[in-house]
Amino acid sequence: MKPSPYTPYCDLKLGEIAMSIFPQGVLQVLSGNDDLGPWMAAHPGVDMVSFTGSIRTGKRVAGSCAKTLKKCLLELGGNDAAIKCLPKIATLAFLNSEQLCMLVKRIYVHEKIYDTFRDAMVDFTKNHIKTGGGFEPDIVVGPVQNKVQYELVKDMYAQIEKCGWNVALQGSVRETSKGYFIEPASIDNPPEDSRVVMEEPFGLIVPLLNWSSEDDVIDRANALETGLGASVWSKDLKRAEQMGRCLSAGSVWINSHFDVAPNVPSGGHNQSGIGMEWGIEGFKQYTNSRSLWVWKKVFE
Repeated sequence: MKPSPYTPYCDLKLGEIAMSIFPQGVLQVLSGNDDLGPWMAAHPGVDMVSFTGSIRTGKRVAGSCAKTLKKCLLELGGNDAAIKCLPKIATLAFLNSEQLCMLVKRIYVHEKIYDTFRDAMVDFTKNHIKTGGGFEPDIVVGPVQNKVQYELVKDMYAQIEKCGWNVALQGSVRETSKGYFIEPASIDNPPEDSRVVMEEPFGLIVPLLNWSSEDDVIDRANALETGLGASVWSKDLKRAEQMGRCLSAGSVWINSHFDVAPNVPSGGHNQSGIGMEWGIEGFKQYTNSRSLWVWKKVFE
C-alpha cells in the first residue's frame, strides 16, 4: 500500500493495525513522493495495481500497467448527478468540503419545484453548513486538503464573475494562514457546458439546474465522461427506480446518496474507473481464473 504524500500517516497507521492482524508479509506500506507510484506500477514484480484518485492520474497508472500487461483496478473521479432532490441534498453536496468522489456535484431539480428547492437549499446551507476548524463548535466542513487543490477551487470561484454565472449562494475564499477555508457557493442554472457542470470541482461549489423532461435530464446526467455515482429523489419510488436504472453510474441510489457497505461492490462506469471494489466481486478482482482439466481414466 502506498499512502498519499499529502496524508501519509493515516495509511501508515492503518498498515500498522493491519499487520498486527494479518500474517507477516500480507500487507506492507511503502511511503514516498510522486515518483514512487509510477515506479511501482511499471515494476515487473508487481502483479496488479489498485488505484484511487483522479481520472488524469488513473490514465497514467493504466499506461504504466500496460507496459507489463498487469491488471489494474481503478476508482477514479466522479461528477455525481442528483435528480428530483430534497433539502437533505445540501449536506451530501458539501460534506468534507466536497472532497469525496461520490458526493453530489450536480443537482437537477424539476422546474415545478426548482425555485422552492433552490431557496430552501440556500437557506439550509447558510444556517447549517458551517465552515471552520474541526475543533470549533458547530462546524460541519473543514478546509480544502492541500494548497494545490485550494488554488484549483479558487480558480473555479473566479469563474463565477468571469463567466457571468447567476449566483444562488455567494461563496467566498478565505485568505488566512490558519487553513485553506472556502465558503459554500451554489450556481443558479449555469449553462450545461460550463466548467462548474462539466468538471469535478472537489470544492464547495455546486450547480443547480432545472429540467422538465425525464429523457432530457437522464441524457444530461449521463453526458459527462464520468460515471461513479448518481441518485434520484422522489416520492414515486417506481418512477424513481425506472429513472435510476437509466443512469450510467457504478452506484445509483434512490432517495439517498453515498450509502456504502463493505459487502456491496463499488466502482465506476465510463472514465470513473475499471473494475469493482468491495464485496465478493471486489475480492475476485485480485484473483485470476484458472481452468484445470483432469483426465482420471487415461492410464487405465
